[in-house]
Amino acid sequence: MRPLAALFGRRARLRWLHLIVGGALLMPYFLVGTVLAGGGEPGFSSLPAQFAAFGLALPMAAATGFFPLVRPLSVAAARALCEVPSALPAAGPARTGQARVRTVGWYTLHLALGGIISGATLALPPFAVTVMALPFSAGLRERWLPDGRDALREPWALALAPFAGLAMLLALALAAAAAGEVLARRAPVLLGPTPEDRLAAAERRAADLAARNRLARELHDSVGHALSAVTLQAGAARRVLDRDPEFVREALTAIEETTRRTVGELDSVLGLLRRDGEPDAEGTAYSPGLDALGGLLAHCGVPVAYEREGDPQDPGVVDPVVAREAYRIVQEGLSNALRHGGGTASPVRLLIAVRERERERELVIVMENPLGERPSVTRPGGGRGLRGVTERAVLLGGRAEAGPYDGVWRLTARLPLATAQASGPADGAEGRR
Repeated sequence: MRPLAALFGRRARLRWLHLIVGGALLMPYFLVGTVLAGGGEPGFSSLPAQFAAFGLALPMAAATGFFPLVRPLSVAAARALCEVPSALPAAGPARTGQARVRTVGWYTLHLALGGIISGATLALPPFAVTVMALPFSAGLRERWLPDGRDALREPWALALAPFAGLAMLLALALAAAAAGEVLARRAPVLLGPTPEDRLAAAERRAADLAARNRLARELHDSVGHALSAVTLQAGAARRVLDRDPEFVREALTAIEETTRRTVGELDSVLGLLRRDGEPDAEGTAYSPGLDALGGLLAHCGVPVAYEREGDPQDPGVVDPVVAREAYRIVQEGLSNALRHGGGTASPVRLLIAVRERERERELVIVMENPLGERPSVTRPGGGRGLRGVTERAVLLGGRAEAGPYDGVWRLTARLPLATAQASGPADGAEGRR
C-alpha cells in the first residue's frame, strides 16, 4: 500500500497538480517559442520544432523570475501543493542578488518539469487507453495498426497490449512523483531564506526580545515596588490601628500616593503594549526620571537618608535616558530594602553623586540598608530585580553590583552621564538575594 500511496496518495496528487500549474505557466512562453522556432507560424508540426520551442521558452521564463512577486507566489504554491514545511521557505520578495538568482532557478525548474509532466499528462493517458483497448476493438486495430505491421496484430501482441498501457500510466505516475519530489527537495534551498534573510530575521527577533525584556523590567520595578510598599504600609497600619490613628492616616496617604503613581506608570506601559511594543522617540518616555525622586522617597514605606553630590537632578548634567534608568535602579533598591531590610524601622542610606573617573563623568548610585534576618515581605517568583538592575547598567555602558558589605547590604551602580550603545542584556546579571 505504501508504494501506491507514494504514487497516488494525497501528497502525490497535490504535487502532480503543482507540476500542472508549472506547465500552465510555461504555455505562454512555449507559444512564443513555437512562433520563433517555426519561422513566424505557430504550431506543433514536428517533434524537433516542439523541443526547439521548449528550449526557447525556458530562457524567457527565467527572465520573468527576476520580478519581485515571483518569489512570494512561488512560496505560496510550494507550501500549499508541494507540502513543504512552512518554516523553511521565506515568503517575502527577493531583495538581494542571491535571493533573485535562487528564485530564477526555482521558477525555471518548476516550469521545465511542469511542462514535461503536463505534456505527458495530456498525451500519454489517451494513448495508453487506446493501446489497452486494441484487443477488444477491431475498428481501433484497423485505424491504429496499419498494414505492414502484422506482428502487432498477432494474438500474443494483442494480449500484452493492456499490460503495456498500464505500464505507460505507471511510468507517468512514477515520473510525476519523481519530479514532485525533486521540487519538494529543492524548495527549501531555492526558496528558503538566504544568509541575509536569516540575519535580518535574527535582528528582528533580537529587537523584539529587547523590547519585551525592557517592558518586563518596567513592570517589575514599578508594580513590584508599589506592591511591596503597599503591603508593608498596610501591615504596619493594621498592627497599630487601635493605638495610633495618626500613623494609620499617614500610611493610608502613602498607599494612596504610591498606587496613584503606579497606576499612571502602568497605564503608560500598557499603552505602549497596545501600540504593539513600538517605542516612542526615545523609547523610554513612560519612565519617570530623577526629578520625580522626591515623591518616590517620600512614600516608599521606609526611612531614607538621601545624600547627593553635584546636581544629578539637572537635565543638563545627566542625560534624560540615564536619569530614567537611575530612577528605576533606586526604585528597585528600595523594593529590595522593603523585602529584606527587616521592617519600617530599617533606615536606608542613598547616595547619588556625579563624579569623574578616568577622564569620564559618571553617575554613581549607592544604596545601603541593614541585613535583615528574614524578608519582611515575601513574593513568590521574585528575584528578577537585581538582574534587571545589572541589565539597565550594562545597556548604558555602566555596571552594577550588589551584596553584603561591612554588615549592610550595598547596591552600587555606575552609569556614564552620556548614553552608550550596548549589544544586549547582560548575561551575568545578579540573581536573587
